[in-house]
Amino acid sequence: MLAGRRLILGICGGIAAYKAAELVRLLRKKGAEVQVVLTTGAEAFVTPLLFEALSRKRCFTQRDFLSPQGGLIPHTDLAAWAEGIVVAPATASFLSKLARGEPSDLLTAIVMATRAPVLLAPAMNTNMWEHPATRENLARLREFGYRVVEPASGELACGAQGPGRLPPLETLLLEIEGLFVEKSLAGKMVLITGGPTREPLDAVRFLSNPSSGRMAVALARAALLLGAEVHLVHGPLSVSPPEGVKTHPVKTAAEMLQVAQGLFEKADLALFAAAVCDFTPEKPLQGKVKKEDFPRTLSLKPTPDIAALFNARKRPGQISLGFALEEAENLLPRAREKLEKKGFDFLAANALSAFEAEETEIFLFSRTRETPRRFHGSKEKVALEMLQEVARAL
Repeated sequence: MLAGRRLILGICGGIAAYKAAELVRLLRKKGAEVQVVLTTGAEAFVTPLLFEALSRKRCFTQRDFLSPQGGLIPHTDLAAWAEGIVVAPATASFLSKLARGEPSDLLTAIVMATRAPVLLAPAMNTNMWEHPATRENLARLREFGYRVVEPASGELACGAQGPGRLPPLETLLLEIEGLFVEKSLAGKMVLITGGPTREPLDAVRFLSNPSSGRMAVALARAALLLGAEVHLVHGPLSVSPPEGVKTHPVKTAAEMLQVAQGLFEKADLALFAAAVCDFTPEKPLQGKVKKEDFPRTLSLKPTPDIAALFNARKRPGQISLGFALEEAENLLPRAREKLEKKGFDFLAANALSAFEAEETEIFLFSRTRETPRRFHGSKEKVALEMLQEVARAL
């Protein structure tokens, strides 16, 4: 998403300025070119040398605005170079100047001179954040078309408790990637099931599978990027969902069915990515059974087929996507069969040999296309590309 993108990171004078160093590193790791611009206040907290080392580019400061060199006009040249501008942290002072259209410093002038999308990440004392002047400035900046990511709540450097912290870097990365994605799921509700379920044998033992839930989390992240309201009903996960996803943890298949059914009624798009355990004991044992007393045979019964039950009562216009894990030699015919049998609109099939690998290869089947589309890469990349394809059906 960010590979090759030209980004300007503006840093204002607040205690959160030190976090911008890690943000530069993460953006570079994702392949972005990052040009850092420090305000005079930011230089009281961090140095140009730090960001030149991390970005491998010259760091611009207010001195460049007042005394440009080499024929460069920093505010207009940088504004034209940028494909996206991020200001993190954005102080109350900076927000005020930008809302008034007062380009008295290099960073404000760049933002006013650009046609690129701009993301503002305010960070400040809670009382300053809640002050009527700040709220008025933010409302005006949103009217100008700037995107604002709300600050996180918690303990601030001043000792106060409340909103004002710079959001987690993972949240900022998601918002930055969102600058370059069409919000094709805006106003839509997406339901995702993910992770394994666990069917108890006794109080401490269970039947399950090794699913990590990483694909479900990648789908949740992609749906957020595309502007959706996202609900994730999940078993145990090895990775945490991004902030903004409404999570509904469950353990068994029966619990997943119960929690998901109310959400399914409201969902525009349902993604069934959970690795639901296929069987559950007919009679779970009570308490912790000693090893020597544990029965040598178990009587099992099928768990509910959640996707099939929901697909049977889809309303017109509601879209469902299922997943199939198959042996490589049988993948294509078995996936097509499952698409029809269970009533999915789309089905994502991948080979058992690539189960839980770092990179994935998925064949996306559709009722409206004879030949499946192939997606390959990281789970995050594949999840986004698949959802962009599915969003067209909505």
